[in-house]
Amino acid sequence: MQIFVGLGNPGAKYAGNRHNIGFMALDRIAEDHGFGPWKSKFQGQISEGLLGPEKVLLLKPETFMNRSGQSVGEALRFYKLEPGDLTVFHDELDLAPGRLKVKQGGGHAGHNGLRSIHEHIGDAYARVRLGIGHPGHKDRVAAYVLHDFARADETWLDDLLRGIADGAPELAAGDSGRFMNAVALRTAPPRSGTGKKADPVPPPPPKQASMPEDNRSPLQKLADRFR
Repeated sequence: MQIFVGLGNPGAKYAGNRHNIGFMALDRIAEDHGFGPWKSKFQGQISEGLLGPEKVLLLKPETFMNRSGQSVGEALRFYKLEPGDLTVFHDELDLAPGRLKVKQGGGHAGHNGLRSIHEHIGDAYARVRLGIGHPGHKDRVAAYVLHDFARADETWLDDLLRGIADGAPELAAGDSGRFMNAVALRTAPPRSGTGKKADPVPPPPPKQASMPEDNRSPLQKLADRFR
């Protein structure tokens, strides 16, 4: 069994915030893969289902971002799982909007949700970093992440979330490369052809007929010139 955690803040007030993209990712996975209804447990909302052959618990902590570790730690202890069985989806300021990267272990880079998880279970868990871009100055970060996505973001955000759901079974199977390929097919699909037919390949030029061998003697050739 695995646990996929999406980070965010509970309540309608925060639902469309950039900080809640982790919640959005889990909602899309649950919808596209027919997970069970959301219910309250572990100080959060949980939904259970299958991604391929893997049983996965989706968890959205309702402790608010800064205390996400309380909910995550409780769930891991209940199922007697290790941090390596956990994948956390979270917003990432250092990636351009619509970009995604998978990371195993490492620091929290100042993200308060990850910081809280570190405090409760350590750092040996996987993260799916969901790019939201940076406002340009650290003093503007708090307002930026707690503000809703702009209308101009709707297309890339929808593509990213659908790609995450497409590749979720690969992620659960431990194949992050194929997971990221599935996301890329949504966010950066290969260019289609122009629809024009290719110019026909011209046929090779006809071979010139070879001249018959001239076996006349020089005297015959001279005589034939004056006939």
